[in-house]
Parts: sequence; structure tokens; C-alpha cells
Amino acid sequence: MTSTALVQANGVGKVVSTAEGQLTILHRISLSVAAGESVAITGPSGSGKSTLLGILAGLDLPSFGEVQLCGQNLTALDEEGRAKVRAESVGFVFQSFQLLPGLTALENVMLPMELHGMKNARSRAEEYLARVGLAERLTHYPQQLSGGEQQRVAVARAFASQPKVLFADEPTGNLDIHTGAKIIDLLFELNREQGTTLILITHEERLAQRCGRRVHLVAGSLEPETDPVPEEA
Repeated sequence: MTSTALVQANGVGKVVSTAEGQLTILHRISLSVAAGESVAITGPSGSGKSTLLGILAGLDLPSFGEVQLCGQNLTALDEEGRAKVRAESVGFVFQSFQLLPGLTALENVMLPMELHGMKNARSRAEEYLARVGLAERLTHYPQQLSGGEQQRVAVARAFASQPKVLFADEPTGNLDIHTGAKIIDLLFELNREQGTTLILITHEERLAQRCGRRVHLVAGSLEPETDPVPEEA
């Protein structure tokens, strides 16, 4: 792994047992992502994108190969060790928002920071909810928020703890075009400000084009990388 790579996969594969026998989901994936990069993982449904993201983030283990995240060999750690790396260095934005329904917007953003022992969790949560345009919605519960507002809460939660790496899995998948465009702008605005390394899965061309580069998965294998196509004015 190079000194500037925050995320590195070396020959990573994933094989699962099914009623029909062994099923290979990922075929010896090697991928390096440097600090501050933004990388889109694209590919058809069932190509292994979410599996790869989960392995890179330490949410799952590969069947073989090695994954390094922020200088830690995830494949050599137990679940407690991987959870510690995630808590210290990683943020997540999911398609389904993943907000706790019994907590307010403010409490949802505060929770990860409180679990990590950050003393200024409340002030940081208020700051980032204001940044995403929800200063007047701090005490609202998820069911009182629109889909776009819930995703903005999730974005605030992800960036508030200032992660080194942010993983996003179809972050605009449940949003309409207009709302999705706002979330995309917000992701990259905060990404630029904090210098966060951004790795995301998307089916949306407009989102992939905003990334510095993309990798394309087909049937669990990486195709040669391509440069992003500039957006039309």
C-alpha cells in the first residue's frame, strides 16, 4: 500500500455457499484509493457493488485477500477491532437513510459522536444540521421529515464526526431528481471542505460524473478504469 492510500484492497474475493453450490460474488478485486479522492463504483444490479463496499468499510470480511483501511489491516482484526476503526475513521450514507425512528434529527446526528466520546457532540450536530438546511428541524423525528430531509440528516451525521473516509451506497436512490441533485451538491461541498475520501455506489450517471474517477464492476470483476465524462453545461 502506498503511503497516501487510505483504502486498499489486494486480491479480494467473496464466495458464499448456496443450495446450488459455491457462488463467487467478487473475483480477486484490487483497488487503491488515495486520501481526498472521490471514487464512484458503478455496475449493473447484482455485480457485487454493495458487497465490495461492505468489505472495504469493514462491515464484511472477504473470503480471501486483504483490505487495508486508514492504515489498519481489517482482515487481521476481529469485529470489535473493525468496529473501532469504523468509529474512528469512517462515515456512512445509505439509500435507506438508516435513521433511528425514536430519536430526533439532532439526536440521530449526535449519537455516533457520543458513542465515540466526543464532548462537543451537541454543538457539532447543531452546526452540521444547520449546514444542510435543517436548523429549524432539530427536534423533528424521522417520520416528520421528507425523504430529502431524512437524507440530509444522514449526510450531517456522516460528516459531523469528520471521518477520513465516507462510504455512500446509492445515496440518491430513494429521492426524486430535484432532491437528489441537492444531496449530490451537498455531498461534494462537504467533501471538498473536509478533504474526506469519498467512495460511493451509484447507478446515476450525474453522480458518477462528479467523482474524480470511477471503477466499474461486471459480474464481480473490475473492468479497466475510465476517466469521468465532463458534465454538459
